[in-house]
This record gives sequence, structure tokens and C-alpha cells, in this order.
Amino acid sequence: MPLDKKAAEMLTVGTFVKLYGTVYTARDQAHKRIAEAIRNGEQLPFELDNAAIYYCGPTPAPEGAVIGSCGPTTSGRMDAFTPLLIEHGLRVMIGKGVRNAEVEASIRKSGAVYFTAIGGAAALYASKVKTCELVAYPDLGCEAVCRLTVEDFPAVVAVV
Repeated sequence: MPLDKKAAEMLTVGTFVKLYGTVYTARDQAHKRIAEAIRNGEQLPFELDNAAIYYCGPTPAPEGAVIGSCGPTTSGRMDAFTPLLIEHGLRVMIGKGVRNAEVEASIRKSGAVYFTAIGGAAALYASKVKTCELVAYPDLGCEAVCRLTVEDFPAVVAVV
């Protein structure tokens, strides 16, 4: 990560992958604020072009750890905002569960990709995070936007 359109087009549904690079955490309230910023022409908390968003709200890191629990949340809760973010360059989404028809069409039209992550594997995912930095919306607590560097992060291609 980041993943460009050409690389995304080479993926096939059902393929198990391991992700490396930069992903941003963002859940419901962060998506709402990002969408509002787009609509208002305001600066975004991170560049959306070819970006990856992991639908998770990491818990505080225990002493000596990079991050706390960071399992995926239900992706459908972001569906109302996803087409707008894709339209503005979002390339990768990582979460759990199905997406609605509008989101799937937006993914396919734009050359984006949706990866599913394994629910109940928060400790596994935490072990794949090498860095975690708060980026925006600290008032949202665990739902603030963080920049993660991941290595060997397991996922399955769900929609391309």
C-alpha cells in the first residue's frame, strides 16, 4: 500500500493476500467527517489518492506494544460514504462483511478493491502493525484516524 489502479486490476476475487505498507484506520464518525470535508472543500486528514482504509477502531496500546486490539469492523456501516471517497481517489477498503450494490458498482467502476479481514482475529492483526500514528480527530477516541504501517497483513479479495 498504496495500491494503484493497475495493481488492483490484477487481483481476483477469492485470492488470499498479505498486505504491506500504509493503511489508515477510519470508522463511521471519521467517514462522516471526511465526507463533510470533501463536500465543503476542506483539507482532508490524509491524501485519498490510492489510499487504503482499514475499518477498525484500535484500542490503546498496552505498555511496550505498537497498538492494542485492531480487528475489522462491519464495512456496511461505511457504505453511505464510500462512493464519495472512492470518487476522490480511495483505492482500498479493508473490513468485514458484505457491501451494498452501490458500493460494489463504485469499486468496479473505479478500479478500487475491497478486502475482507477475519473477524475475531484482532490480536493477529495487531501483531502485523509495525507503526501507529494518530492523524486526525482525536476526540473520537478509538475511532480517530490513525496511520498504520502493516506487514504480512492477511486479507481476502472480496470485490474488484
